[in-house]
Amino acid sequence: MSEILSRHRPLALLAAMIFVQVLLLAFQIKREHDVRLVRYWAVQLLTPVERAGTWSFSRVTGVWRGYVGLRDTRAENDRLKREVEKLSMRNRELESKAAEAQRLASLLNFREAHSEAQMLAAQVIGASADPASHTLFINRGERDHVRRNLAVVTPEGVVGKIVEVFPSAAQVLLINDKDSGVGALFADTRTHGVVKGSGDPDPRMDYVENGEKVRAGEVVLTSGEDRIFPKDFPIGTVESAAPGNPFQVIRIQSAAHLDRLEEVLILLTQQELAPKKTEETASSSPSPASQPGVAKTKSSSPNHTSPATPKKTMPPVSPKPDAASAAPAAVTAPTPAPAATSSSPTTPPPSAPPQ
Repeated sequence: MSEILSRHRPLALLAAMIFVQVLLLAFQIKREHDVRLVRYWAVQLLTPVERAGTWSFSRVTGVWRGYVGLRDTRAENDRLKREVEKLSMRNRELESKAAEAQRLASLLNFREAHSEAQMLAAQVIGASADPASHTLFINRGERDHVRRNLAVVTPEGVVGKIVEVFPSAAQVLLINDKDSGVGALFADTRTHGVVKGSGDPDPRMDYVENGEKVRAGEVVLTSGEDRIFPKDFPIGTVESAAPGNPFQVIRIQSAAHLDRLEEVLILLTQQELAPKKTEETASSSPSPASQPGVAKTKSSSPNHTSPATPKKTMPPVSPKPDAASAAPAAVTAPTPAPAATSSSPTTPPPSAPPQ
């Protein structure tokens, strides 16, 4: 090593002298804006080093901060996920309550619109496990005066009938069950038939002749001939009709959503569910029974029926007036008793009507 230095010493001294001279010249020479050349060279030499150092330092700092921040972000992400799950459950709960409120409001409006009919609201609590049977269980039974063969409906249409009654529950046979049957007719042509279940989601209508024109979308109503469902209550619409042997094959799309029932109405009587407006119109028009002349003719029949006879027909119409009128009749009954014994037992004395 020493031999190499001793051999190249003159060249090294020469190079050192040249470098010093160049530095002195660079120190003396000035560029634009009075910037010395040596400073320009220093900047050009140190800038890449500074850039590399800054890039390396920023990378290291970013990785460290990202690691620390990632831990906080992960915790925050878990917290936000839990909050989103809670909000989703709350949203589904509110949607369910809103749908339930809408269904109950529909039932209430239907009940108020048909206040003349006695009906009882019930909730669906179960369904049959047999896939071939279409039945439901509701939370009304003998304790609620529910009996067999009562109609079960919704504001949309017919659902089925009560087939089994338990103390606190009842079983409903849907109209799409293979053992069901509903007297039906078409709303336009008034052609009669029977809506039966075939085990499929939609029932069918039988006993309609092939010559009868049946169009898709025609409304099917109850005929009331089965003595279970009120007359002219919607069953559904015609989905398809095709000629058959010996009758047409008609598929009915039920008006009530039989696959998603939650609340239903039990009709305690077979009274027709006439719209409220129709009832008000009928009540405003004079009827023959309400005219005074007709009432006198009815009371003065050839058999000379006693005033007690119309009193017996009064309770279904207006129980309160009948109870009031029955009281004086009970008081005046002992008075004509001696005269009644001499005449026929069913004919009161002439003085009874004025009293």
